[in-house]
Amino acid sequence: MARSFLQDTDFTRDEAEEIFQLAKALKEGRGRANQPKPLEGQTWAMIFHKSSTRTRVSFEVGIHELGGHPMYLDQSKTQMGRGETVADTARVLSRYVHGIVIRTFDHATVEELAREGTVPVVNALTDLLHPCQIYSDLFTLAERWAEPGKPLIDALAGRKLTFVGDCASNMAHSWILGAALFGMPISLTGPEKYRPQPVVDKLLREAGLEPTYTFTTDPKAAAENADVVYTDVWVSMGDEAEKDARLQELAPYQVDGTLMAAARPEAYFMHCLPAHEGEEVAAEVYRSTQSIVYDEAENRLHVQKAILSKLAEA
Repeated sequence: MARSFLQDTDFTRDEAEEIFQLAKALKEGRGRANQPKPLEGQTWAMIFHKSSTRTRVSFEVGIHELGGHPMYLDQSKTQMGRGETVADTARVLSRYVHGIVIRTFDHATVEELAREGTVPVVNALTDLLHPCQIYSDLFTLAERWAEPGKPLIDALAGRKLTFVGDCASNMAHSWILGAALFGMPISLTGPEKYRPQPVVDKLLREAGLEPTYTFTTDPKAAAENADVVYTDVWVSMGDEAEKDARLQELAPYQVDGTLMAAARPEAYFMHCLPAHEGEEVAAEVYRSTQSIVYDEAENRLHVQKAILSKLAEA
């Protein structure tokens, strides 16, 4: 079975530092001659069971810039959409392509794809986790906080992140894993029914990591002394039937100027996008100088290129 990236803890801290350093170099050297082409001559399948803008474009451009050929596979146009098993799909695609990027619903699907296939698999989002986004977010912060001559990941240790809203989401779960890996305290806040799912504690134990997170229903207490305030949409794909209830229940957890004032004066606001101004975040925050949402969106490209390069080495 090839090396895959299915969850945030699939790389060690040292490997993550290598990925961040490579992402930095790829970002600085983009467009210049003689850029590395570790995927040259390779074809990577991109299986998308969920619609996407940033994920699809960043991976498609990234694979191309690394010298590979991205092959987009919409579920409605493949046999998976007509009932072919994940195992058969993995075994067949492994004989055609050099790697698979998949964005889907059930996390078990990406695990089975990696287990049954013989090529690297990258989790581009499941309902449980979104590791590529977290690595991009962490890199975005490390860029700002790193001291010259010191490892990028060292800048993350001890920095507090507050996650606001649906804390049972894939973004919240991935942040819990990423924060534990990099030694960041993380305070999550939302209604009690949206607290992190128990499975995240199981994933931490399996990775040999101690939890660094707390959960509270008090958003101002959670945001106190935070270096970063993070939120995500309140109604994710698949939750549309609960839209009215979610908007009402999560309304007290909007990231507005008052909540940001509880964090450190130099705190950043982050969001994985797309954002719904006026719902999970107020325009005064989203459009402020504290917001770095477009930088983190751009860094999806550079960090994912580094992840693909790392997997191509294995």
